[in-house]
Amino acid sequence: MSLPPETRTCEGSPGAAAAPWSCRLTIVYPPELRAAIDLDESPRIVGRQADPPLGIGVAHSTVSRRHLELRWDARVSRHTARDLGSRNGSQIHGTPLAAIPRVLDDNAVLRFGDILAVYERQRGPVHDGPAALRAAIPGDALSIQAFRAALARAALDPAPALIIGESGSGKERSAAELHRLSGRSGPLVTLNCAALSPQLIESQLFGHQRGAFTGATTAQPGLFRAADGGTLFLDEIGELPLDLQPKLLRAIESGEILPLGATQHQRVQVRVVAATNRVLADEVEAGRFRRDLYARLALWELQLPPLARRRVDILPWLDRLALDWSAARGLARPPRQELTPSAAAAILRPRWPENLRGLLRLVHELAHHSDGPLRLESLPAWLQSDVATVAGVAGGRCGRWSRWPR
Repeated sequence: MSLPPETRTCEGSPGAAAAPWSCRLTIVYPPELRAAIDLDESPRIVGRQADPPLGIGVAHSTVSRRHLELRWDARVSRHTARDLGSRNGSQIHGTPLAAIPRVLDDNAVLRFGDILAVYERQRGPVHDGPAALRAAIPGDALSIQAFRAALARAALDPAPALIIGESGSGKERSAAELHRLSGRSGPLVTLNCAALSPQLIESQLFGHQRGAFTGATTAQPGLFRAADGGTLFLDEIGELPLDLQPKLLRAIESGEILPLGATQHQRVQVRVVAATNRVLADEVEAGRFRRDLYARLALWELQLPPLARRRVDILPWLDRLALDWSAARGLARPPRQELTPSAAAAILRPRWPENLRGLLRLVHELAHHSDGPLRLESLPAWLQSDVATVAGVAGGRCGRWSRWPR
């Protein structure tokens, strides 16, 4: 189900200079009840017989007539939730919710009865990118919509772009979309800066003349010339050796490269897109990355949200990856097990540090699960351990951009 691309906004505290917040509650389980509800400053009652416009009606037998209340708290610019004495109770990230209001962090998993929902907030109004971009970078989360919109804007400009995101979050796919939307006539050429030795990277980037070094029996053009007229994607740019960084900076600024062993610079027209899972600002302060190169690469700085800030999309991603898994093995359809509410909650709540790679691992393990409903105790031990680790951590706090795992 495609969810609406825009939300209404919560203004926050009176007189605040910050942009208003877009807030949303998305029911993600069971899938047949999936729906996105925009939230504003008005208090909302969630229940089986809650009446609009202030009521959020959820037609499910485990939901009480008046189950819980959501209310905007301008002091913290977030909504709070409190249980209204429901029969089956409510939880936030697995912790029971009582009559005392509790603050909802971004991407908090809310359970009421057997219904699972995700609370999101995003600063400012959210606009999505073009429909074709949704197919390549799917998802309904507010954070991924904002990312798609930023990527679409950046694609039309020839300036360098820097994609910052955790491992497994989809940086290479995003770089491919930047190139596709740019309309550049040349190819997309990719280099993983962490995959080659420092001695080889310079030759790979700028090329070399015959006899430039031992073993250089033939001349090689290098990736800059291979990408002429197109895009050069430098993945793991934080791994680029410090002594090569000024050469890369000069190539970006001047549009000229000097192959190893050559005496004449050569002109190239290449757009450089880089990606990293490091915090380059910290690398600059530590002396491991040049400040001037960082500034040049980050003319467009695109922050790809981790899966912990896309919990709305975790269950649909499971279905999508299961289809890919089955197609790769020539199966007509993926093995499908019905999730119990507790199993679905356990899949939604972890930090998922491996992001989509972690989900693919889960798909692989669940594909060999016997028929019947998939229960909490049937989940892999490593996933249950992740659930226990994150039990006391709110979704917004584990989705901060302050540090990236390496």
